[in-house]
Amino acid sequence: MAIKNLVILESPSKAKTIKKILGSNYKIEACVGHVRDLPKSQLGVDVEADYEPKYITIRGKGDILANLRKLAKQAQKIYLATDPDREGEAISWHLMHALKLDEKNTERITFNEITKNAVKKSLKEARAIDMDLVDAQQARRVLDRVVGYRISPLLWKKVRKGTSAGRVQSVVLKLVCEREEEIELFTPEEYWTLEAQLGKFTARYHAADNDKFELQTEADVQAIIKRTGKGAFTVREVKQGTRTRKPPAPFTTSTLQQEASRLFSYAPSRTMRIAQQLYEGVEVAGEGAVGLVTYIRTDSPRISDDAYADATAHITDRYGANYLPPTRWEYKTRGRAQDAHEAIRPTAAARTPDALKSSLTGEQFKLYKLIWERFIGSQMAQASYNTLSVRLEAGDKKAPVVWRASGSILDFEGYLAIYSKNEDNEKDTKIPTLTVGDVIKPTLIQPDQHFTQPPPRYSEGSMVRTMEEMGIGRPGTFAQTMTTLLHRNYLTKENKVLYTTELGEIVNEIMAEYFDDIVDTEFTARMENELDQVETGEREWKTILREFYPKLAEKITSAEELIGDIEVKDEVSDVPCENCGKLMVIKFGRFGKFLACPGFPDCRNAKPILEEAGVACPLCGEKHSGKVVIKKSKKGRTYYGCDTYPECDFISWNLPTGETCPDCETGYLMIKGRKKRICACSACKFTKDAPDNEEA
Repeated sequence: MAIKNLVILESPSKAKTIKKILGSNYKIEACVGHVRDLPKSQLGVDVEADYEPKYITIRGKGDILANLRKLAKQAQKIYLATDPDREGEAISWHLMHALKLDEKNTERITFNEITKNAVKKSLKEARAIDMDLVDAQQARRVLDRVVGYRISPLLWKKVRKGTSAGRVQSVVLKLVCEREEEIELFTPEEYWTLEAQLGKFTARYHAADNDKFELQTEADVQAIIKRTGKGAFTVREVKQGTRTRKPPAPFTTSTLQQEASRLFSYAPSRTMRIAQQLYEGVEVAGEGAVGLVTYIRTDSPRISDDAYADATAHITDRYGANYLPPTRWEYKTRGRAQDAHEAIRPTAAARTPDALKSSLTGEQFKLYKLIWERFIGSQMAQASYNTLSVRLEAGDKKAPVVWRASGSILDFEGYLAIYSKNEDNEKDTKIPTLTVGDVIKPTLIQPDQHFTQPPPRYSEGSMVRTMEEMGIGRPGTFAQTMTTLLHRNYLTKENKVLYTTELGEIVNEIMAEYFDDIVDTEFTARMENELDQVETGEREWKTILREFYPKLAEKITSAEELIGDIEVKDEVSDVPCENCGKLMVIKFGRFGKFLACPGFPDCRNAKPILEEAGVACPLCGEKHSGKVVIKKSKKGRTYYGCDTYPECDFISWNLPTGETCPDCETGYLMIKGRKKRICACSACKFTKDAPDNEEA
């Protein structure tokens, strides 16, 4: 049976959404991601043949490609509809070669959002594959491969099996190590602040004799208190004014990751997974599969004219015309931004978060609400405040001590009506009406001692911001870079903060000493600029390799001769081996951490590290103090069991809450459901609403 039009894209869920838009004249199929890549077992780049990559079919994709070839032969027209970025362009190019497609009846289409208008417009604007985009992706892939596959074997040999280096990950590791060193070498310095309670407001010490005398010691404080005396404070100056705050720009990839990390404690990888679901399409009651947000890999805050009109119409209807700014806001892109795509925004302002809540999972709702509110808020009027600044004097009139007080009151909320999540949002600080010459008696003068603090450790969110500011990597790579460093045990995360491990510090020392250019932030940023030049056609992609690889090869040869074997000791746990009694050590395997006996090979005992769920076992908790632990099935699905197994055989797909059922008093409550979470009894039909206790 002949097929009129065949559309090939990456994701099955994306295919489902587009099938609904295009109808029966189009056959929609998914290639499920990349179909060709460099081989895992070898370098895959022929250095002697001018760095020609050797692509092979990815294992497991044979049946998918066979089906696509069969369909392609039946199709009159083929559209390659992979994502609208370098990687998506490269996937389409690989499909052309793997399927041996005829260029005469094959075209490339791209769309920034999966909506009827955007998809149908893309068909009218179908084009040939952009080889500049493909070459930019090839250059990045080959660069990353030669760095990883040439340096990693050296680390395996000298440090530990399983260690690796990467063009971007090594730079990020260096930044965390440098921050750790800053903190270690930091010397705190003492300083003091001095506040006076003046009726219903507080004034802070500012200067003495109009000279900003810093309070560095307790003696300094006592001297100022003595000079202030016990007399009244006199108002010498009162200034009234206004202050405004412009709304923040719509989300880019990095700012979305940062905000989701700050507000929800979501790791960048989790944020991108949820955002991808919203982009590809979600089943919405009454509509079917719908793409809810625009493309999620972008470094630009701009929006289209249609999106602007959609937002302003919604704002006018819901809040009134006075909530619109006098002119359209202009949000600037960062210096290294490609500005290839719009900001991340909802595909339709009319799809409010509350209207979609019943169709979304808890995490989808939280992220969609954040994106929707940020987008609508970004097109609203600025917030304005009435401000008051007061200068007071105390002590000797000829050599007075100067104090200051300031306050502000929100006059017009503007965008804060919908988006008030900024970290520095201040509460109203009211100061009573004062006039010059007023005299106020202080009720308390309070000194406070402080010490300067070292720079804070990076969180995943702040590291993403730093990577963007320095031009290290691209928005689509930020999340994967963080995941790789944590998985390799170069970094560890505790209470949302990143720490280096001993292994990470050793690898960083080797990279900094022997491969200094690879871990140099300016070098890495320059490399990103060169890749951008390939994309714009200003530079031929193999020239980057010709300039880079010979120097890398020389450094690897030198490092192999100079680096001695390095021993990384395993971390000792407090868990004794059941077989020989020795304290087990923490090892790292392909599935993460596990416990192993240090007596290997004489003792081969090993077991997983169990993460506690925070509740007692509902079956044996009272008798044996059993605790519920989080486990993984062979297929990777999370389930819960007792840590005393096999003495206690408790097992459940649902997390127990630690509560006994109030109805039957025999069963235990457990959390069920994804979209609507409830507490349900294990023995009877009792249910109640569950608290929102999603973990990061």
